[in-house]
Amino acid sequence: MKTNYKLQGTPNSPVLMFSNSLGADLTMWDELVPYLLPYFRVLQYDTRGHGQSELTDGPYTIEQLGHDVIDLLDTLKIDKVYFCGLSMGGLIGQYLGINHPDRLYKLIISNTDAKIGTVERWNDRIETINEQGMQAIVDATMEKWFTESYHQTHPSRVAEMKKIFLANRPEGYTACCAAIGNADFRADIKQIQLETLIITGDEDAVTNVVQAEIMQKEIAGAELKVFHARHLPSTELPSYYAETLINFIVGEDTFDRGMHVRRTVLGDAHVDRANGNKNEFNTDFQEFISHYAWGEIWTRPGLPKHSRSLITLAMLIPLNKKAEFKMHVKAAFNNGVTKDEIKEVILQSGIYCGLPAANDAMHSAEEVFTDLGIEY
Repeated sequence: MKTNYKLQGTPNSPVLMFSNSLGADLTMWDELVPYLLPYFRVLQYDTRGHGQSELTDGPYTIEQLGHDVIDLLDTLKIDKVYFCGLSMGGLIGQYLGINHPDRLYKLIISNTDAKIGTVERWNDRIETINEQGMQAIVDATMEKWFTESYHQTHPSRVAEMKKIFLANRPEGYTACCAAIGNADFRADIKQIQLETLIITGDEDAVTNVVQAEIMQKEIAGAELKVFHARHLPSTELPSYYAETLINFIVGEDTFDRGMHVRRTVLGDAHVDRANGNKNEFNTDFQEFISHYAWGEIWTRPGLPKHSRSLITLAMLIPLNKKAEFKMHVKAAFNNGVTKDEIKEVILQSGIYCGLPAANDAMHSAEEVFTDLGIEY
């Protein structure tokens, strides 16, 4: 099965994977991505029969859709992910949490339930789509997805989501309807032992707060977050939704966030060595670095970490801080910077910072390449 996906972010960051709702596609998560990239690689994919993923004969099952996730991770050689699924994606997340917990670090299930609706209700929807097409339910769906205020303040985004919904191939949509209708994890959800966050909206008429509270009781230690939203809070409240995910996965404390990002950029070995060298004299300085440099600046969504690496290298060249420059050359590879890009930064610095500084930087970079076994 050919699965359409998009993987963004720096190679040394953990992967946060998103699974779309029925009738949407991987773009439903796009507004969240800039907030998340300082911390994670972000993997979005289209569920089978949706978006640009392959349409196969239905009906589908949630087990089948869950296997698609495992197959994609295997193809990408990703061992474990943080998984966030909404609605149908939340059912897929429950399946993975019950049957493949070894592939997940933590689980976020959003606007979903262990049993969504009834088989009869989903069969009625399948019949409606088969007879009248996607147009028959699009307006009702948009009403369920977004609050009245969002319809008024973001009409272009609602129109975009409506267009995406109407672009669904009816065969893929109805095949997934059957998967949702036949899924029932009420007897199994208590088997989930992963750290789990449950999200819902206070105006969600599809999967309401009461249903979320029942799931929270069934999953040991699960947290619950209620948004002022309907069925797609990730689209309606992207910055708040992203912040909630970061709080759950990384932590709310700026220092914890800084340490997380510092490790993704500099590597565990470097950070562990720095922490191991802490003493009464330098501890405050080490914590200052993690809190302000890494927790306040490197976590900002305004620039990708790839760009921050290049800028950092460029600024270090005229300062002639050889040890710091070499450290950030190594770190640049963790941020997806290439050897050729490093060369271009040094060449550019030769014009604007002076040839002696650029010459020293070139030699320092070559020393790092040698240490890393990179041919140059």
